[in-house]
Amino acid sequence: MQRDTLIFDLIQKEKKRQEDGIELIASENFASPQVIEAMGTVLTNKYAEGLPGKRYYGGCEVVDEIETLAIERAKELFGATWANVQPHSGAQANAAVMLAVLNAGDAILGFDLSHGGHLTHGSPVNFSGKLYRANFYGVEKETGVINYDVVEATAKKEKPKLMICGASAYSRDWDYERLRAIADQVGALLLADVSHPAGLIARGLLNDPLDYCHIVTTTTHKTLRGPRGGMIMMREDFENPFGLKTPKGDLRMMTSLLDGGVFPGTQGGPLEHVIAAKAIAFQEALSDDYMSYVLQVQKNAKIMSQAFVDKGYKVISDGTDNHMMLIDLRPKNLSGKQAENGLIKADITINKNMVPFDDKSPFVTSGMRLGTAAMTTRGLKENDMLKIAELVDDALMNHENESKLSAIKKEVNSWMSNFPLYK
Repeated sequence: MQRDTLIFDLIQKEKKRQEDGIELIASENFASPQVIEAMGTVLTNKYAEGLPGKRYYGGCEVVDEIETLAIERAKELFGATWANVQPHSGAQANAAVMLAVLNAGDAILGFDLSHGGHLTHGSPVNFSGKLYRANFYGVEKETGVINYDVVEATAKKEKPKLMICGASAYSRDWDYERLRAIADQVGALLLADVSHPAGLIARGLLNDPLDYCHIVTTTTHKTLRGPRGGMIMMREDFENPFGLKTPKGDLRMMTSLLDGGVFPGTQGGPLEHVIAAKAIAFQEALSDDYMSYVLQVQKNAKIMSQAFVDKGYKVISDGTDNHMMLIDLRPKNLSGKQAENGLIKADITINKNMVPFDDKSPFVTSGMRLGTAAMTTRGLKENDMLKIAELVDDALMNHENESKLSAIKKEVNSWMSNFPLYK
């Protein structure tokens, strides 16, 4: 068979782009060679609808072992009692949960997308906002931090069946204990979507949602540094959270609803090559090297955040507890679109992002979101974060100066050659 040189040449071009530049998109990371290797294996040939030991196809003996390993490693990593590792993405995981525990038209309460939430937490353009009656909470304008008293008042008013916490652009830790108390008051289920800080949570650097939340979802490719995919977890059988008459401590009926939400509810055959890569990533995340890594991710984020504050940038909530920061660019008379377009010419990748109480459209935005997970994977430390802040600031202040941006790009490319990505 003739080799498709056009596609493979483009893959090499993308590899070079990743190696040459500074990657600051908070939802991106660099998977290890063995994670990537697992995704390109013959496991992609196997259909395996169902669960290990309960498949609808024959010949699943080997993939059953692989998926079981992924499940057991996920449970060990997060201290979970049950996990489903089949969701193709975090959005699919959230869709499966909602299908399992909600009926169309039920009320949900999520974190507002424009304040840092996620599309699947009730956005009107997403299934979660189209199928369910979505209500929202956000951050305080003065502090950029969630006011849990306001969350409680909103929950009491709207009486949601499902409350959702977690974010795609919120830099502070979550008070899951308080949220659970609110959920209990209104008779709601509590779902934590920890897609961004999952790696920090797994290694004890942030509050543990599994202590209080009925259900936890996550992606596997951000701070967990695995393949693109999703997962659902539970730790305990809380008092009849689905209104089922199940004895305390029996997870079977509750988790069967969630399993059904994944398949056949929202997906067909699982991607066993990706599940194998998830298993590898979970094992990597249990290592001492990974613990050192997430500690450095958090240190780097705090240093970078402060560096931008010192340069006069408005960092929402004035800092960060995790791996990311959200910056309001209006004090610098810049839009997120201008920042993104200018920085890409300097081989610095960020994403434009709405900020709380934004006055611009989602296609322009007033802010940018930055994260440290990817560059920490490449070996950069605290002093390097100060240099990155200098380069970003220089590029932003010269975002229309093509020659200046070209000079910054050369500096970036030369510097990044000292941090090889895939040797």
